[in-house]
Amino acid sequence: MYIRGDHAELVVGGRLDVRSAADARTVLHSAVDDGVGDLVLDLSALDSWDATGLGVIMGAHRRAGRCGRRLVLRGVPPQMQRLLVATRLHRILAIEGGIGVESLPRV
Repeated sequence: MYIRGDHAELVVGGRLDVRSAADARTVLHSAVDDGVGDLVLDLSALDSWDATGLGVIMGAHRRAGRCGRRLVLRGVPPQMQRLLVATRLHRILAIEGGIGVESLPRV
């Protein structure tokens, strides 16, 4: 997993899972705490995430809200969009361009 960017936009790539969760949490919390306005997470280079990785995203979302900021997801891959819909988190998280639920392939 890698995260590149600044306090306004971060690109997350690789795997966001139990092995990378602690590092990702540290980087995301620093970005939230040190910036202002929306924090955009570009997930287009993300290969996969597990429940722990999703928990890191939700934790950053909550922290951003407490800091008066908004976490915005950009470039969410289709398989991860399906997970957000299945868990109904697409209703809570800000997703750039939204998720076209009806256009997602059925599994």
